[in-house]
Amino acid sequence: MNLNVREWKEFLAKDIFDIKYGVNLELNACEESNDKDAVNFVSRTEDNNGVSAKVRKIDSVNVQKAGLITVAGGGSVLSTFVQPDDFYSGRDLYTLDVKATVSEEVKHFLVTVITLNKYKYNYGRQANKTLPFLELKLPIQHNPDRTPYIDPNHTYSEDGYVPDWQFMEDYMKSLHHKPLTTKNTVGNGLALNVDEWKEFRFGDLIDKPYKAKAFNKDDLEIAVKEGLRYITRTGVNNGCEMIVNASEIPQKYVEKGNAISIGDTTATCFYQDEDFITGDHMVIVRAKWLNRSNGLFVVGMLQNEQYKYSYGRAFLIDRIQETMMKLPIQHNPDGTPYIDCNCIYSEDGYVPDWQFMEDYMKALPYGDRL
Repeated sequence: MNLNVREWKEFLAKDIFDIKYGVNLELNACEESNDKDAVNFVSRTEDNNGVSAKVRKIDSVNVQKAGLITVAGGGSVLSTFVQPDDFYSGRDLYTLDVKATVSEEVKHFLVTVITLNKYKYNYGRQANKTLPFLELKLPIQHNPDRTPYIDPNHTYSEDGYVPDWQFMEDYMKSLHHKPLTTKNTVGNGLALNVDEWKEFRFGDLIDKPYKAKAFNKDDLEIAVKEGLRYITRTGVNNGCEMIVNASEIPQKYVEKGNAISIGDTTATCFYQDEDFITGDHMVIVRAKWLNRSNGLFVVGMLQNEQYKYSYGRAFLIDRIQETMMKLPIQHNPDGTPYIDCNCIYSEDGYVPDWQFMEDYMKALPYGDRL
């Protein structure tokens, strides 16, 4: 099914949803629990479907019902999820109940559309006051002659347009997927003997990092079929904010795959296996040893640095190069460290064990699906 976005119309969130503020609990005031009847505690995090913990039921607080959509008004602003189970909500969290009776597929479609607006809330901007007025572009219902159907009661918009719930459901069901399986089992992975690892200056391992050409999202067109990944500083979806039409992008500005992307103001790091373009403040890292598996290993190391770059401190190119990270090293057949006489990667001559990193990632559960 094609997404003819040009024919979609804009709706205000308050006209599509009943929006309510959550119960505003603090996690430190709750008792965490793994009991069978424990309740999900949904917060402003963008991870784990918004669930921060499971807590004991509180007799004086009503649980919020499964099927609601949760939206973070602060924190990881506009982190949006469908909640499959009853839950409690933390501070600055809103619940959205679709005014029409719709399926789970439709809710997930709407979640995606809401999430596409996250870029509007960078630099500390909150959504607490603006959420009801968030403009959502949605497919609309048509008459048999393909003219837009107009609701005389103007239930969902001042212009009388009505969201095409059935199209949303059909589109989500049309997406092809199979349950992800793995032949790798938990406990059969390679051991990480971290005590034997050595420190390396990241700049000694890589080619010189550089800033990518920045594209403004508003100047780009969402791809109908295949397109280019648009990589930004977002911390979700491998840094990909959307797929864009590649026909208007000069080839010289297209970044080739097999690279690490780093958002310098957010320190968000991801391995990019396909060609892509970027938004503002994106640094690109390349290296001769880089491949998908060892790239994911190294990205995991870089993500451990993210906590250092909060509150306006940016992960600039010089700081990226000066980052120190511990990595496994190559050994001689007798088990002693291999020493490179040219000291290419470190002053002491240690050499990162790229093959071990690759093998480790491939041995993890689902690593065989990389």
